[in-house]
Amino acid sequence: MNYQNLRLRMITLAVLIVGSVFVLVPTFVSSLPQFWQDYLPTRRVSLGLDLQGGTHIVLNVGVADALENTLDRNAEYVRRALEEGATSAEVSRSPGVIRVTVASADADTAVATLQESFPNLAVERSEDGDKAVFDLSFTLAEKDALSDLTVDQALETIRNRIDYLGVTEPVIQREGSDGILIQLPGIQDPERAKELIGRTAILELKLLPDNAEAPERYLSGEAQLPDDWEILEGVEVQVNPNTRLLERSPMKYVVESKTLMTGDTIVNAQPRPGQTALDSPFVEFDLNAQGATLFEDLTAANVNRRMAIVLDNTVYSAPVIRDRIGGGRAVIQGDFQLQEARDLAIVLRAGALPAPVFIAEERTVGPSLGQDSIDSGVLSFVVGGILVVLFMILYYRWAGLLADLAVVLNVVLLLAALALFQATLTLPGIAGIVLTIGMAVDANVLINERIREELRLGKTARAAIEAGYERALPAILDSNVTTFLAGIILFQFGSGPVKGFAVTLCVGIISTVFTAVVGTRTVYDYLLSTRRVQTLSI
Repeated sequence: MNYQNLRLRMITLAVLIVGSVFVLVPTFVSSLPQFWQDYLPTRRVSLGLDLQGGTHIVLNVGVADALENTLDRNAEYVRRALEEGATSAEVSRSPGVIRVTVASADADTAVATLQESFPNLAVERSEDGDKAVFDLSFTLAEKDALSDLTVDQALETIRNRIDYLGVTEPVIQREGSDGILIQLPGIQDPERAKELIGRTAILELKLLPDNAEAPERYLSGEAQLPDDWEILEGVEVQVNPNTRLLERSPMKYVVESKTLMTGDTIVNAQPRPGQTALDSPFVEFDLNAQGATLFEDLTAANVNRRMAIVLDNTVYSAPVIRDRIGGGRAVIQGDFQLQEARDLAIVLRAGALPAPVFIAEERTVGPSLGQDSIDSGVLSFVVGGILVVLFMILYYRWAGLLADLAVVLNVVLLLAALALFQATLTLPGIAGIVLTIGMAVDANVLINERIREELRLGKTARAAIEAGYERALPAILDSNVTTFLAGIILFQFGSGPVKGFAVTLCVGIISTVFTAVVGTRTVYDYLLSTRRVQTLSI
């Protein structure tokens, strides 16, 4: 027998065993000493939603709203393009369509401008007397591309917000054409999570008209609201003269419809405490270079006018612009609680959602239910493991004990791999581990049966071991490779729980083949090389 690589195999096994133990210590030891945190692995096996509890949400992205918003922006671009081309046109909007009306004499020029500047819009022409009417709408390919882009942008924005929320091992992935699946292990406050995830967070700066009447006069019909004005809900914060405490009261604001600036230039936002005990926390935000210049020009051109800071169509404050504001820094005040200020800062840093999102499915898994799942999974694991160990020892004696040690090493390597790569262990994942144990035993059974057959033919222990491994290897590889490929398919096309099962299955198969073929063979070869084994107890 060739033992040239025996030393290398023994060193490899020793390194894997010691390394796996070190990797798994943080998982089973809650409080690690400082030297361990500084120099040794600290990653743990993360538990999934079904094991530690948490929040499960499925969101539907308002793709139709995003398409309409994009058409709104394109309508303004169409108007500008036609004006630059010296074409007098009337541009209006209806659901799914931008309608352009021009004089028939200008029709050819308008068509050329539209086709050159807006290749993503389909143009349909009709005649209305001496005027030409063009209906512009998205092509089917453009509509599909925008829909995919909207969902992807919403997914990325939500992922950024959840990262700021500090959730360990969240599951955030697309589901269907316009759905997003979110699983937040350990989050037991679903209302705050939904508020944080679902806020559109569109920040706008608008001016208040100087000569506006009281909002109530417009709402009652006593005064006519101009077309370029609108009435928004808001809050007014005042100090109660009796209690000297800040009080928030609902208020309506008349603002100009035109948005002077949006929050897409925000690069950072932080909650800040009030300056005094009477002051409530506020949110301070920083703008990029382009936004800082725009904000400075905006404030310089509107000194002594009131500017409304609008978030999701709610006016949070309407301060008077006293002077030009440079430096690209501003604040949002609104009698916030500290947690409200923190959440607002999070959504401003992560960016606005490209479209509103709607909750299609929601459920909360309590920690007690998660603990019940852990207990059930551990019980099944322990009972199954004990039965396997006893069977192997009773049926194969010393060789069965060696196979049991290989199965234990298999589980240790599997858990270490999950911790090292920060995979999430779910209840289906525990089922995958139990299945892995069964497959590991199956591989050892094949080897032991082959060795028994060779011994019955009168071969020596060394010859029987060599022949047993050589003849069992093709069957072991065939069964494990096909199962591994099935696990890859499950991981590629399955949902969250199915992926958890697939991960443990695939990693378990790799460790199974290694421990059954390499691990036990190394032990046999070592004993044979030292001549400690002359006969086999099998």
